[in-house]
Amino acid sequence: MNTFKKIEELRAELLKYRLENKKIGLVPTMGALHHGHISLVEQAKEKSDVVAVSIFVNPTQFNNPEDLEKYPRNIERDLDLLKKAGCDIVFTPEVTEMYAGSHDLKISFGVLENSLEGKFRPGHFSGVGQIVSKLFNIFQPDSAFFGQKDLQQFFIIKKLIDQLCFPIELHMIPTKREDNGLAMSSRNERLTQEEKLEAGLIYQTLKQSAEAILEGTSIHHVIEQANELFEKNERLTLEYFEVVETENFTGISTVSDPKTTALCIAAEIGKVRLIDNLLLNY
Repeated sequence: MNTFKKIEELRAELLKYRLENKKIGLVPTMGALHHGHISLVEQAKEKSDVVAVSIFVNPTQFNNPEDLEKYPRNIERDLDLLKKAGCDIVFTPEVTEMYAGSHDLKISFGVLENSLEGKFRPGHFSGVGQIVSKLFNIFQPDSAFFGQKDLQQFFIIKKLIDQLCFPIELHMIPTKREDNGLAMSSRNERLTQEEKLEAGLIYQTLKQSAEAILEGTSIHHVIEQANELFEKNERLTLEYFEVVETENFTGISTVSDPKTTALCIAAEIGKVRLIDNLLLNY
């Protein structure tokens, strides 16, 4: 496994593989890796000749400076996990490498960025679009792999690929979960064991709500029930719970197609913000 910090050195290495007509699969991450990330690497290995992973905590997608400061970092552990997973290339740039000079570029994703995560985290998706575009230009991968846990982000990136004509095949990998259903996330490292157990309510709510909708319960009633569940919990605070169309991530009152319907949730526990989702036809 080769590790690079400089863009030009990485590009030179990737060119060697391209000249051999080898397919490159990219897994962008912000580090603090867990089994969910490794599942992305495993899928990339199945579908690519060369697996490349980036580790970069991107400052432009954080609207909360405290969240950026407290974001978990453990590069030595990350590199050890990636080596064991059979990763070929790791890119670990400094902020000055990725954002040399000014970085005032803004990317708008229209209605898709103004709902749910975009609404509660202004500027977040512009930052995501900015860094993912940079990584796509640097790596020029044949395919890229993202987790379903960040479902809205996945569709943001899909729009980026479609509208900017990146010749990249995009793959969404199912969310990996703890035994109680809690979605694996780097932010989970900031939770106590007790908080992790309590946070299982997030997935429980998603699953029960999806089953209720499929059985004919109205979306309005399902949302009311979800809010009541969280109101009874003293430590978990519900930020939003919505049933949306994945085309634009705006709320719906009736289901037109289960395949394009998602239940999305954000909640806070112990000053840690957690998000999760479930596709209705899971």
